[in-house]
Amino acid sequence: MTMTAGQHVIIIALVAVGTMITRFLPFILFPANKPTPKYIQYLGKALPPASLGLLVVYALKDVNVLQGSHGIPELIAVILVLAVHLWKRQMLLSIAIGTVCYMVLVQAFF
Repeated sequence: MTMTAGQHVIIIALVAVGTMITRFLPFILFPANKPTPKYIQYLGKALPPASLGLLVVYALKDVNVLQGSHGIPELIAVILVLAVHLWKRQMLLSIAIGTVCYMVLVQAFF
C-alpha cells in the first residue's frame, strides 16, 4: 500500500503541528511573569534521577553473570557513568559517555 502525495503532506503537517504544540505548550501553561507551581518544580528535581534509575534498570535487566561476557562491559560502563557524573554533574554527558564506552567494549572486546 502506497501513500499519495496528499497523504504525505497531511502526515508532515500533523507532525509539524504536534511538534509545535509540544514546544509551545509549556510556555503557554507556565508564562515567565508567573511563578512556576511547586509540583512542576518538584517534577523538575525528581524526574532526572528517576529517569536515570529507569535507564539503569532497563540496561541491566537482561545481564546474566553466568553466561557470555559475565556482565563485565555493563559493569565497566556503569562505573564510568558514575565516575563521570560525580565529576561533571551532567546527566546527558554521563549517559552518552557510558553508552559509547559500552558499545565500544561490546563491539571491540566482548
